[in-house]
Amino acid sequence: MLKLSSAWSATRILLLLCTFRVIPLPGADVTVDVTVIYQGWYGVLQTGTFPMDDVTWQYPPGAALAILAPGLLPFLSYTAAFIVLCLAADALVTGLLARRNPRAAWYWVWAVPLVGPTAYARYDIFVSAVAVAALLLPRLRGPLIAFGAVLKVWPALLLAGVRSKAVWLSTAATGVLLLTVFAVTTPGSLAFLTFQRDRGTEVESLGALPLHFARRFGWWEGEVKLNYGSIEFLGPWVETISTLSLGLTVVAFGWLLLWRLRTRIRAGDERVVFDAAFAAVLLFTVTSRVISPQYLVWLVALAAVCLTLADSKMVRATRILLVATGFTQLEFPTYFSEIMGSEWLGIVLIVIRNGLLVWAAVSACRVLWEASKAAPEAAGAEPVPGARAEGGVPAGR
Repeated sequence: MLKLSSAWSATRILLLLCTFRVIPLPGADVTVDVTVIYQGWYGVLQTGTFPMDDVTWQYPPGAALAILAPGLLPFLSYTAAFIVLCLAADALVTGLLARRNPRAAWYWVWAVPLVGPTAYARYDIFVSAVAVAALLLPRLRGPLIAFGAVLKVWPALLLAGVRSKAVWLSTAATGVLLLTVFAVTTPGSLAFLTFQRDRGTEVESLGALPLHFARRFGWWEGEVKLNYGSIEFLGPWVETISTLSLGLTVVAFGWLLLWRLRTRIRAGDERVVFDAAFAAVLLFTVTSRVISPQYLVWLVALAAVCLTLADSKMVRATRILLVATGFTQLEFPTYFSEIMGSEWLGIVLIVIRNGLLVWAAVSACRVLWEASKAAPEAAGAEPVPGARAEGGVPAGR
């Protein structure tokens, strides 16, 4: 444990130095989102309303808690307080993982620096901490999944492998309660639902690849610009590609539904819960018309949770993801200007990174399908060694 703590401390000091640009890295300053956008929202949210006239606000109402959180540290600047809170969330995840299996904590310790300063310059690490806690603290699973979903939607996918009706009901009840409180007390809490209708295709996404090649060879005459908070392609073919991306997402969730309907999930099998959450979020990510670099924080957090099980079959997928995470820091922020310009270096980086994400998703889905298609009925199942039931009681005891 001393080696783990030392490695975490050393890598996080280096990461903080890079985030505060004491050690400047190539590429743009990634903290601009915090110093400009988040801090601007902070001023609006302090007035008791959501940013109803700002189309870059595309988050569920719980995101306001993350944006307002730096106010808890009034002795620091907004940016410094935000980054310190990210460090605290990082430490929480490390502690939760280390309790279950040091191997999982080691994975997280090395994965976060591979994301780079972006990990501490977006609020996604807060959401990832909630998701990890939801999976590793079964007694609080339902409320924590709901809270995570109200922070940034995707933690709702953690329900993909959950069998317990109690977890489903507590998730729904907590989610409805939280949304109702926001809707009653804060104007504009659901305005984000209408702010994504005219989005294009983000330049780092899988769907952007045909447009990059077409632009490179002079076959595409659209434009690349900041739109709805991200750099997107706008122009010919974009609507069609965005529709295809949505179609792929529907197909992916259709596969998950088919898997769920034909799989006999046994009570207390945490492997299925962890693996299904990881696979579901991977599918959501690779089929999305937006793949922002901070999405990798979600994925490595869920990958680490899978590794808390000593006999996890997700090792290959987690290793592929780790390599993809390193390429993500290269494409943003290091060579992001080459990506915006559809230059060959940028295109190659996107092809490799997105190819690795697709490979990881296919690998994870294959493991999920093979491991659970022949799962025994709950009534006669032998418990997985070391697994805990969803209600928090060790399986088989």
